[in-house]
Amino acid sequence: MSLRFYDTARAEVRPFEPLEAGRASLYYCGATVQGMPHVGHVRSAIVFDQLTRWLEASGLRVTVVRNVTDIDDKILEKSRASFEDGAPADPAVVPAEEWWALAYRFEQEFSRAYSALGVRPPTYEPRATGHIPEMHALIQRLVDRGHAYPAPDGSGDVYFDVRSWSAYGSLTHQGLDDMQAAPDADPRGKRDPRDFALWKGSKDTDPATASWDSPWGAGRPGWHLECSSMVTKYLGAEFDIHGGGLDLRFPHHENEMAQSQAAGHAFARFWMHNGMVTYGGEKMSKSLGNTVGPQEMIDAAGARVVRYYLGQAHYRSVLDYRGTSLQEAAAAVARIDGFIAKATARVGPPVRDAARVAALPPDFTAAMDDDLNVPQALAVLHTTVRSANIALAAGNDDAVASGLAAVVAMTGVLGLDDAGAPSGAAADAAGSDALAALVADRIAERGEARAARDWARADAIRDGLAAAGITLEDSAEGASWSLTAG
Repeated sequence: MSLRFYDTARAEVRPFEPLEAGRASLYYCGATVQGMPHVGHVRSAIVFDQLTRWLEASGLRVTVVRNVTDIDDKILEKSRASFEDGAPADPAVVPAEEWWALAYRFEQEFSRAYSALGVRPPTYEPRATGHIPEMHALIQRLVDRGHAYPAPDGSGDVYFDVRSWSAYGSLTHQGLDDMQAAPDADPRGKRDPRDFALWKGSKDTDPATASWDSPWGAGRPGWHLECSSMVTKYLGAEFDIHGGGLDLRFPHHENEMAQSQAAGHAFARFWMHNGMVTYGGEKMSKSLGNTVGPQEMIDAAGARVVRYYLGQAHYRSVLDYRGTSLQEAAAAVARIDGFIAKATARVGPPVRDAARVAALPPDFTAAMDDDLNVPQALAVLHTTVRSANIALAAGNDDAVASGLAAVVAMTGVLGLDDAGAPSGAAADAAGSDALAALVADRIAERGEARAARDWARADAIRDGLAAAGITLEDSAEGASWSLTAG
């Protein structure tokens, strides 16, 4: 089966053929860095990391762009509040913190969360504030083509004229008259309440550092304009995939598509959106007190388990978090890791390089090709683990080695091997392989000592491993090992 993905714009699953043979281009919306990351942010990043890994496993060279929105109303509001008398209402806000410092601090928090959960850095990660000239050029192009206009009151605002673009609403399949008014700028001077801001004129409450000169007056960019300008710079006027959370379809992605196509750009060939994360069936909300942060999850269960949990559902489905969710994910990861440890002790460390793609089971490949069906792919992974454990019990080393290669290939594609490895997955994998080989040698020595009834030597080997944080477990299939918790 060839690659097939669901395209939001077409509302159907259709074959994926990259614009350029052998290469794929992906842009997905990153964070507006006005606060700490939440699980919805990291779920989206994991989804598009899985997509990138699968495109690469399919033989494509992938260019990935993930933006950082580092100028925004909420960023300015939180910075402004930090200078007011008394402690800031938001405990995550540092007193007297400039808006750009606040944005950078939270950007680093996002980077840490992505890294801890094995989300590989994108090829490019542009910040909105670094692309003001490109935004001015796009606005002027829209004005010249009759799709944008400056506010007549001299405020400095520039709006996109939604009624000038007949295809407006085609991404979300809704009619213009049924849409809500655009709340992203003052409605003064708008021809239609649904017109959205491309450029926002400076306000008296805005700091001077948050304002740039423009042909229409000093101000700052509108949210939707930022992404169109950055993606065009790094991926061109037409590219393969635009992704993001389902909540971004309207108005953000609808507006992105409209302004880009109105400017004469073909823009994205596919639109892919991941589902939301809920808590016990309800939308996560600070006002309801039911939000869960990624670091809270990592502290509770470990990064590998959190990566598994957030990446286990089909990307388009809602992922519901419940009190037992991490325990269930932990049990699944333990079954996988337990097999890898036992199999490595029996047949040696698996291959962890590009050649491992050849070890992927056909059913796994078919599932991933079919709109990134991770739940079905995980079913293949666990079936392989069960079969290989039977081979372990039967002493069939060839089947164990084959199963181990397949399991490691699948966990690698799913990004599980990189979770908890912020310093570099390749280095961690090499270290794990070296450790597994050394422990396997010590287990073999202990086996020889036990066979010779040299109990003192066997106990000394076990005690030495325990002192190094490695626990041995004897069973009918032989000895297995694990790293001591804590």
